[in-house]
Amino acid sequence: MLYRDRRPLLVFLLLPLLLMAVFLYYPFVVNIYNSLFDIKGLIGKPGEFLGLGNFSTFFTRDPVAMRALRNSALMMPLSLVFQVGLGLVLALMVDSVRRGQQFFRIVFFFPIVISATAIGLMFSLFYSYEGGMLNQLMVLMGRDKVLWLSKERAYTMLVIPVLWQYVGFYFVILLAGVNAIPDEIFESAAMDGAAGLRRIWYITLPLLRDVLITCATLAVTGAIKVFDLPSVIARNGAPNGLTHFLGTYMHNQAFVAQNVDYGSAISIIIVLLGVLAAGLMTALMRRGGEAL
Repeated sequence: MLYRDRRPLLVFLLLPLLLMAVFLYYPFVVNIYNSLFDIKGLIGKPGEFLGLGNFSTFFTRDPVAMRALRNSALMMPLSLVFQVGLGLVLALMVDSVRRGQQFFRIVFFFPIVISATAIGLMFSLFYSYEGGMLNQLMVLMGRDKVLWLSKERAYTMLVIPVLWQYVGFYFVILLAGVNAIPDEIFESAAMDGAAGLRRIWYITLPLLRDVLITCATLAVTGAIKVFDLPSVIARNGAPNGLTHFLGTYMHNQAFVAQNVDYGSAISIIIVLLGVLAAGLMTALMRRGGEAL
């Protein structure tokens, strides 16, 4: 009865649709166009038609691009294990706590509230060679100072804050999913002798399948789009581009080197990889859930 006349719904949906068309779909179409031409400078005009030349350069003649692709690809399983995995463990542990759940929700979710730029600056100060907190601790322990963003350690040092920031995000989602499971199911399982890890494996995880699929999809696509923290901590992918991700390399090419056409091509690649990874992850998770 409430929605029999759907004209008001169309009116309210029109503005969000218009905003998405202007700020999402139109720039995406423009990026596709820009990736096909030779464009130098942020206000440069399209020059020679390159076709798929920028994409060919990305996959065959740009070693930094391949390094950025490998870094982003490695970030995907790390996100699944440390963000979604730790979020699930924390959610199951907090769910068993009868008092203080709200306290743990706030504490674990707090890093999401902080600006990524502020977190990046904080870790930059941690990693600083002169006066950084980590090196101060090394000196207090009688050890030599460490160049934390050296060639051997840079990727690990960047991954740590990225993974840490979003653990609480998935923790809150998964905890809400666990709390939504009716108590009667757990009581019935307890009467049948299912407790501890058996209850988690046979009851909790199957009922959390849809929530886990959502979290896994968000984690994988988010890993492909990583930009803000690495950009603040290691500007320009230092040292020697070893810490570039697809997002940071796209920004570097489009706004620093001002190769707009190449940056546009990288943005298209990011979108396509995100769609492919999301579809693949959803299919794998659903098949795994059916197997359970």
